[in-house]
Amino acid sequence: MAQSYTALDTILQSPWFLVAWAALMLPSLALVIRDLRTRNAHLMPLMKWVWALTVVYSGPLGLAVYWWSGRKEIAADGQWRRAARSVAHCYSGCGLGEIVGLTLAVGILATPTTATALITFAFAYSAGFALTVGPLMQEGTGFGQAARDAIYSETPSIAVMEIVAIGVDLTLAGSAGPTQVLFWSSMIVSLSCGLLAAYPVNLVLIRHGIKAGMMDPRNTDHAHG
Repeated sequence: MAQSYTALDTILQSPWFLVAWAALMLPSLALVIRDLRTRNAHLMPLMKWVWALTVVYSGPLGLAVYWWSGRKEIAADGQWRRAARSVAHCYSGCGLGEIVGLTLAVGILATPTTATALITFAFAYSAGFALTVGPLMQEGTGFGQAARDAIYSETPSIAVMEIVAIGVDLTLAGSAGPTQVLFWSSMIVSLSCGLLAAYPVNLVLIRHGIKAGMMDPRNTDHAHG
């Protein structure tokens, strides 16, 4: 186990890890953007950002999630695919909050581990919360009701996602800061771990009617390009 961890640490500290990641992520992002523009331009602008950010954070894994659940070309829909769209929606906001929180806590404030975890969680939760409340209010829901709905439906998913992601990141990165390769490579690994951990949570929430899940992409008909 110790040897495996040492080998992983060596890989994550290598600049070639980030080069390899860029070589995988950038073509995946280009493919998603092209597909969203040419085949799935009808999707809501919010979901286009969701899918783009999901791929930025998780590269080919994010692309696979989009291809399997987020396109009008899917053969059928169901709870498994709805959960995938739901976790991607949560992930897009929380991932952004996590990146900002970690960079602020470690790179600028140089906080100890516990404070870093709390600051990062606060930023991630706030971003995920805003990404849920904002669209609800645009649909006419009052802030109070939208906030209650977001807390009730999103807290379990965000909590599991961020506990796993932050835990993995702090374990792998140690005291590394934004000027070090390990800081960014650990974040890449941790974000995808959070996505995978939160998927079954979203599936359970949808099955129990706590979350509705994101709309079937085959049934959206927006004029947005």
